[in-house]
Parts: sequence; structure tokens; C-alpha cells
Amino acid sequence: MTAPVVVTPLTGIPEVREGDDLADVLQVGLDHAGLRLAKGDVVVVSSKIASKALGLVTHDADKDRVVRDESEYVVAERAVGDRVTRVVRAKAGPVMAAAGVDGSNTGERGGWLLLPHDPDGVCEQLHDALLARHGVRVGVVLSDTAGRAWRVGQVDFALGAHGLRVLDDLRGGVDADGKPLEVTARAVADEIAAAADLAKGKVSAVPAAVVRGLAGLLVDAPSAEDLRGRDLVRTGPGDWFGYGRVEAVRAALGIEPGGADADAVGIAQAGPESRLEAVSRAVRTALHGFESGTADVGKLSVTLGADSSYELGQLVARLQAALWCEGLVGTASQPSADGLSSAVQVAAAPLP
Repeated sequence: MTAPVVVTPLTGIPEVREGDDLADVLQVGLDHAGLRLAKGDVVVVSSKIASKALGLVTHDADKDRVVRDESEYVVAERAVGDRVTRVVRAKAGPVMAAAGVDGSNTGERGGWLLLPHDPDGVCEQLHDALLARHGVRVGVVLSDTAGRAWRVGQVDFALGAHGLRVLDDLRGGVDADGKPLEVTARAVADEIAAAADLAKGKVSAVPAAVVRGLAGLLVDAPSAEDLRGRDLVRTGPGDWFGYGRVEAVRAALGIEPGGADADAVGIAQAGPESRLEAVSRAVRTALHGFESGTADVGKLSVTLGADSSYELGQLVARLQAALWCEGLVGTASQPSADGLSSAVQVAAAPLP
């Protein structure tokens, strides 16, 4: 597609309250922008106003409990000062920080806004309402904001979608040079959400936008077989990142992220801390599940003890793995004459 793409913000939308009809809310923005929906338009709506209209608000003061209730499982967690930030697979579908639980721009009601558990269903209902009202075929994207692995900063993505192709699968075609395309599949719904956010935004109180010029992506007769926003989330064998790098190792040692065991041994810090604190946490991780193991913890070494040489070997290996999670390296000395104790020297791991 080489035609121009135009993004128009829908301004003038008042504070959305529980029970409001999103089609009515958008009509206010369309009228304020002097815009009529045309065939092929894509309407991008912030999940925040959908949550407000649906009454998805809680006033539970314990955000950690709210996040747990909105999570399928924890992918990664880090202690940040006196609080813990968790990246989770949200019940709404995507992998994101704090399950999308948000306390900003909540209006006079306050509290925590929650994401709808069926964002594609929200898009379908809004799509049908807009079609009935305007008589033209449009696409609908429900957008939210998340960070990305390997990249700094946050971008908007398609939490839900209806009426358009969410994925432009180019595999099996050829590039401009005639070479076969084997892996390219553009997440166009995410691209649309990100483009729309350039015109709306969180600090300007503009929760929706119309993207024009992408009629080729619309589906003439949307069906249950179409890919949805939820289908853009990697799951099963295709998910190479089910755990964070630290959490994968700790889980192999029997400590699942997000559980009581993780809290008991201590959660990795996101910021600076003393080496002794990091070593102590690694020792607690190594000893997890061992009733007979002992450890004498120092800043530069740890002396491990066990009831048998076999258990001692296990403890040494577990401690070396746990130290790696803390950015440290453990080098074990020869065990004592009776094979029941060994000193592990601790040093900073080389930077990757």
C-alpha cells in the first residue's frame, strides 16, 4: 500500500463514566472533529475509556493483590525499592507489566482501572454499533500501552481488534528483488495502534482517533475464524520467552515467580544493592527445599555443608546457578576431607 495514511484525533470527548455507550462517546469526538466515518476507516479507541464505560474499576488499596487477580501467570518480577514490579500474562491476553492495572487518568472516581478480559469482544460490539449507526464498514482496534523486550520505552499495541486483518502475512511471496519471503508477517493492528497514539495520547485527554487510508486491510464479512488481537500473543511452543532470564533459572530450582517461595527467598533487585544482600538471596535460593543444607555466608565466599557428598554437590551446583541470577559467579574449591563441606568463592560475572 502506497496511498497516504491520515490519522485524525477525536477531540472534545468528555470524561467517560460507567454505563456510557462507546458509540455515543465516539460520536461526540467525530462531531467535534467535523468528521464522518467512511468505508475503510479504522477507529482506534484507548482501552482506558472502554474500561471506564464497562465499570472495570476497583478500589482495593493492595495493588499487588489486584495484579495477581488479573494475571494468568508471572513471567518476570523485580524488586524496585519497597515494591515489586511484575511482568505477567494478563487475563486480557498480552504479556505486560502489572497486568495493565492502571491508576492514571482514572477520573474523579479514582481507583485502579482493569483491562477487559475479552478485548476482541469489546471491539466486535463497538464495530457492530458503528456499522448500524453509520452504515459503512469500518475496522475497530482497542489499544493499550506496553513495554517491549529488548527495546526502551513503551508503545501502543492492539489489545483487541475486529473487522480488519491483524496480521499481514507475506510468507510465500517475494520481496522487491524477487527473493522469497519466509518469515515476514507484519503485525499491522499493532502498527495502526501505535500510529494512532501519535495523534491521541495520554497527557492530552484524546482517547480515540480515526485512521484513514487502510481500506485494503478491512475484512468484508468478519467471522469467528479471523485472527483477533489475542492471536497476536505468542503462546505454546511459539513462546520463547515464557520466563525472564532470571525467573527461568529460579523456576528450574523450584522457585516459581509470583509465588510464596519467591517472596520467601527474596526477589531480584532492579536497582543497586550490596553484594552481601545479593549473595544472601542466592544462598536462600540454593537452600530452598534442602532440610539438611547449611551455609556460612560472607561477602566474597560461601561455605556450604551437607549430610552427604551427593547433597553437597547438589548444593554447590544450585548455588552457582542462583549466583548467576544475581550477576555473580561462584567457583567451588575442593570439598573437605570428609566430603561434607566446600567453600564457594564469589565474584562479579563478566558483562555480556
